Amino acid sequence: MNEVTTINRTQREYSPAVKAALARAPQLYINGEWVDSSGGATIDVEDPSSGKVIAQVVEATDKDIDRAVAAARTAFDDGRWRELPPIAREKIMHKIADLIDAHADELAELEAIDVGKPKGMAGVVDVPGAAAHFRYMAGWAGKIGGETQAPYSMPGGMMFAYTLKEPVGVCAQIVPWNFPLLMACLKIAPAIAAGCTTVLKPAEQTSLTALRLADLIHEAGVPAGVVNIVTGYGHTAGDRMVKHPDVDKVAFTGSTEIGKLINRNATETLKHVTLELGGKSPVVVMPDVDVASTAPGVAGAIFFNSGQVCVAGSRLYAHKSVFDQVVEGMAATADFWAPRASLDPEGHMGPLVSKEQHERVLGYIDAGKRDGASVLMGGDAPASDGGYYVNPTILTDVNPQMSVVREEIFGPVVVAQRFEDLDEVVRDANDTQYGLAAGVWTKDVSALHKIASKLKAGTVWGNCHAMIDPALPFGGYKESGIGHEQGRLGLEAYLETKSVLIKL
Repeated sequence: MNEVTTINRTQREYSPAVKAALARAPQLYINGEWVDSSGGATIDVEDPSSGKVIAQVVEATDKDIDRAVAAARTAFDDGRWRELPPIAREKIMHKIADLIDAHADELAELEAIDVGKPKGMAGVVDVPGAAAHFRYMAGWAGKIGGETQAPYSMPGGMMFAYTLKEPVGVCAQIVPWNFPLLMACLKIAPAIAAGCTTVLKPAEQTSLTALRLADLIHEAGVPAGVVNIVTGYGHTAGDRMVKHPDVDKVAFTGSTEIGKLINRNATETLKHVTLELGGKSPVVVMPDVDVASTAPGVAGAIFFNSGQVCVAGSRLYAHKSVFDQVVEGMAATADFWAPRASLDPEGHMGPLVSKEQHERVLGYIDAGKRDGASVLMGGDAPASDGGYYVNPTILTDVNPQMSVVREEIFGPVVVAQRFEDLDEVVRDANDTQYGLAAGVWTKDVSALHKIASKLKAGTVWGNCHAMIDPALPFGGYKESGIGHEQGRLGLEAYLETKSVLIKL
């Protein structure tokens, strides 16, 4: 994509608050304190907009993880959190949300320079969403309860039976690099609302906001040991968390490949597991759409967050009667989505998170071209001074056997395909190992409901995409995950059910 106007992709100067956060010594938050690692190794943190190292975080050892899990176990077993009146837990969770709001600008900037996403986007999506998860789950803290149940096979009046809902225990929570703050809050909030304790590990590439969140959790009055935040690599720190005998539940968001490995390891001790994994989400555009409004929406479905979204609309199926108009309308958004430095106030899309991801996405584009795909837009990297930028890309003339159609790219790349009838598009949309999400664009509400019922996906959006709300459960079909997060189902994932029967 040749730029009509040259974009200056030099990163802006950081704010004093963010400079202070970056200057902190690398430490772990364990048992209510900032502590040094038992080892001396650290991990460099890069700003994806420049490729420059801006901070270091601890590379946690097995001993560090053991210490964090022990703190969580003690905090759970002695009841300092789970035995608090629900109204007290609720009040503290609302305080966390208030503190997130109070530090919104700092958190948005940290997220921007850590992940590469535009600060403006982080300020309207990531940070408010993080606070919303604590507020929503705080409301559930006082509504957790069992029910009485009349026995089915026993004479009336012989037994009194009821159920109890109890916290599952110590949780190991591992979050990805694409929405680190939001995902940390999405996981911590239901766990502590239920009365659990947790050890959370952010991705090694993007740990800054999770560490800052630990400060706010501490300030809000969460007792020591209830929330512990450690940093490190997945294959070491994460593996130790998953296999630890004192961990009762594992919650992971990330790739399907790693999710399968985590599931196998967690199964060794029959831990509770919630997995939110990969996706290759279809977007179906019916012939009756208003192209002028649909094309920008479909473009946003893939280019939002540089396509680094598990539900990104990476497979476009547009009816043959509107296909050309839709893809041309998407191509017309090229300037809007042109990648810029994350602190550029005019930016809507930033760089990819890392050099590794940059090479991965460009590799997929090259593979698609070798397989015969045509590049309608993008397909390359723009000029920059060391950042990990990729231009928004539309590939046409693709077929279902191509890797760009079948595999999760996790970048700003959409494969566009035509269809003729409803049965055909439903078959093609479902022809994937994944089943996380899908989108349908049409004016016909009846058709929308019909298609939604046939798509094998955990979430289906109509005339929008990637709209996530804390009250609605989120989970995947097929190889896109196990269990649900958010909503009442997300809370119940952190609860055990106990039956009590008493002879009268």
